[in-house]
Amino acid sequence: MTLTPRLSLSAALAAVCLAAAPVRAAEVEHLTDYAIALAGLPVAKASFHTALSDDRYTISGTLRSAGLGELFSKTSGETRVSGTVSRDRLRAGEYSMSYKSGKRSRLIDVSFRNGNVVSATLSPMRKRNPKNWVPVSKADMRNVLDPLSGLVFPATARVCPKTLPIFDGESRLDLKLSAKGTKPFKTEGFDGEAIVCGVQFVPKSGYRKGRKDVEYLRKLSTIEIWFAKADAVNVYAPVYARIPTGYGPVTVSATRFGG
Repeated sequence: MTLTPRLSLSAALAAVCLAAAPVRAAEVEHLTDYAIALAGLPVAKASFHTALSDDRYTISGTLRSAGLGELFSKTSGETRVSGTVSRDRLRAGEYSMSYKSGKRSRLIDVSFRNGNVVSATLSPMRKRNPKNWVPVSKADMRNVLDPLSGLVFPATARVCPKTLPIFDGESRLDLKLSAKGTKPFKTEGFDGEAIVCGVQFVPKSGYRKGRKDVEYLRKLSTIEIWFAKADAVNVYAPVYARIPTGYGPVTVSATRFGG
């Protein structure tokens, strides 16, 4: 079983782009790079930049296919989120993601206020069959997180277990994190212990019933995300993610964490 380009890119972005996390100080910047591989073969690279001024933050990132990924379909994506830093989490105000894979492209824009979705646009609109489409209700868009800021935790917060209610502009899902101990992780800018969380993917709405990739993710019990503490910015953020597929695991690993 493999994942669609949209879900693969969304999962990759949702899993990696948050390692560029801010702190509560003026004029702070943080850079992070990632390598994405399928069964150990490189398929994409990602880079992210975070800027923080007082209690406002902005995270921007880019993703480009590389290596094996260039042989199948050239893929590129950009994402950006901005909002405010509160005591226990990052609160998004504006979130956007655009990507292009081969001839397919998509643009998503979401506005939030106090954790609730104010507006969401998707272009071009996806064809939806009302017989098997699970619509997103107003209740589904209350007290939710964007897929970027939602994976950043203040150093004093519990990383896992935790349930993250995510809305990505079209789909509403829960990521249920369970504690799996710690493991050593080393990369440029970091050498220490990472907190390992098992991840259960729970689709809520905004998807087609019976879709194979959604059902595949729903049944997986071996997804992992590792979180490391960035001392300079005093948060925990992802440095490694692993999603099994029929062709081997998709892995997202930080090649630089900070700087």
